[in-house]
Amino acid sequence: MGSRKTEAKKITFSNIIVYGVLMIAAILSIFPFYWMFVMATNHNSAINSVPPAFIPGKELVTNFQNVLSNIDFFGAMWNSLIVSTLTTLGVLFLCSLAGFSFAKFQFKGKNVLFVFLLVTMMVPPQLGLIPQYYIITKLDWVNDLKAIIIPGMIDAFGIFWMRQYISSNVPDELMDAAKIDGCSNFRIYWNITVPVIIPAFATLAIIKFMYMWNDFLWPLVVLRDESSYTIQIALRNLIDNYVRDNGMILSGTFWATVPLIIIFLLFNRLFIQSLTQGAVKS
Repeated sequence: MGSRKTEAKKITFSNIIVYGVLMIAAILSIFPFYWMFVMATNHNSAINSVPPAFIPGKELVTNFQNVLSNIDFFGAMWNSLIVSTLTTLGVLFLCSLAGFSFAKFQFKGKNVLFVFLLVTMMVPPQLGLIPQYYIITKLDWVNDLKAIIIPGMIDAFGIFWMRQYISSNVPDELMDAAKIDGCSNFRIYWNITVPVIIPAFATLAIIKFMYMWNDFLWPLVVLRDESSYTIQIALRNLIDNYVRDNGMILSGTFWATVPLIIIFLLFNRLFIQSLTQGAVKS
């Protein structure tokens, strides 16, 4: 009886340690967003003071008005929303199709192609900048959102992720039964595979949407006109070489981060489900 009480105390103590560590990690993760919000609500003098302000101020509206007076904030947000949404939808469809093919079909050179796909993930994207820009120039897509959307619709990691998830969660017996019933390959993909891989869709959607929303280098290369700027390029124009208004800059950064938080909260449950799928699978 005494050993059971001791074991219960040990379990309780270990739980306290685990929850304590998780709470500290959560605070450390949330603090940058809180700090950014505090900076966005304070005047530049309060930000540069020693010690700096740690509580929200009263300058949130003023700082955001300064953002609107310097850049087309909502236009850039709309451009980023278009780019990120269309690219994400394209990646979900095309990468799931490719992953389905690699996972469930046998064809000549399949393993070689898959290894080549994995190798491309090791190549820094900066190495492809010049040839990609040459192609975009020949297609006359410079200063057009198509130059960002279409090249981003194929993602090596997306194909790899979908291939692994489909291999683990879509039984071959289910496909064989569907083929006996006369289903085509695309119908098997659409009616059987897609409902099963919804959590994988959510995970890939979060990753791709955040990547495209935060992408800076490629939009900087191909977008020239202010009306076509994405939000990251527009925020760059808030930085002045002589006078830096940190409250204004962080106000724009804060409001540009809000859509990412909303997307994550919407797909959070499916995201966690996809990561824990293998752990709970019998």
